Amino acid sequence: MAGVLQALVGASEKAAHIARLCRREEPLFQLLVAEKTGADRNRRFLQDFKTLADVLIQEVIKHDLGKQFPELQGHIHGEESNEFRNGQDSTNEYIGGREDVAPVDGIAPAGLCSALVLVGAYDRRTGCPVLGVINEPFFRRDPLTRRWQGRYHWGVAYGDTRLCSLSPPPLRPAPCVVLSRAEGAAVRAALGPLCGDRLRFAAGAGYKMLCVILGLADAYVLSEGSTFAWDACAPHAILRALGGGAVALAGALRARRAGDTGPPPELVYNCPAEGAAGAERWANRGGLVAYAHPQHLEAVLAALATLPEL
Repeated sequence: MAGVLQALVGASEKAAHIARLCRREEPLFQLLVAEKTGADRNRRFLQDFKTLADVLIQEVIKHDLGKQFPELQGHIHGEESNEFRNGQDSTNEYIGGREDVAPVDGIAPAGLCSALVLVGAYDRRTGCPVLGVINEPFFRRDPLTRRWQGRYHWGVAYGDTRLCSLSPPPLRPAPCVVLSRAEGAAVRAALGPLCGDRLRFAAGAGYKMLCVILGLADAYVLSEGSTFAWDACAPHAILRALGGGAVALAGALRARRAGDTGPPPELVYNCPAEGAAGAERWANRGGLVAYAHPQHLEAVLAALATLPEL
């Protein structure tokens, strides 16, 4: 397990270097963007883009991990196909992410800093995430060279082992919840009495889960099925290492309404959605709640259980 973790960290560092390198020359970077089409496209967005950096990063990780651990070959998966066609630019956080977005209580509402490298591993039998590495390629700029510097975080949650590069965040009396700006008014209204003025907004599912990991937020709520296994696996593993987790929102609410007092169902990563095609096979249908403390998870679920449409 230690060897696999070391390999994931090494792969994430190489990936972060590629991400920084591809953005360094702006005219070249604008040529390295292609639009996703067909089954690979995220249905939530009118346009969904990938960059050459995405494809290079994914293929490098597959190559390096497969070479070091031949038994994993054929079991390393990612978001992008390795076919790349040149296309037009977009405004996602890596392609068009601003570098001057001011954070709100430490949470960046948008911008380049929310573009992350996520590398996770799950148990193929149970689907439970066991290892996670999050790399922040654009954590800060060096004041002298003006070049970007990164940092990474890791977590192990395997059997009875819980190890993490971070300490568990403190338990606050009232949770701060981070949402997507596209989240519906009903969810915002339901969480309002619980959170007061502590609702925050940010871009990127992985980044919002990282905010929970770092203690900048206590939970991340998403009511739509617009995230995927590759968005959640790595941060989910780290949250588990810290004593938290990530649950399937719709399933958790159904269980709660049925009187089930047991732990809500966690997201799993070994079961593609039946009847779906392409990327949708790995969508987290029914939304999710990522949390650091079980008490905050219960409070969030209680607030959302009042909504009949969820």
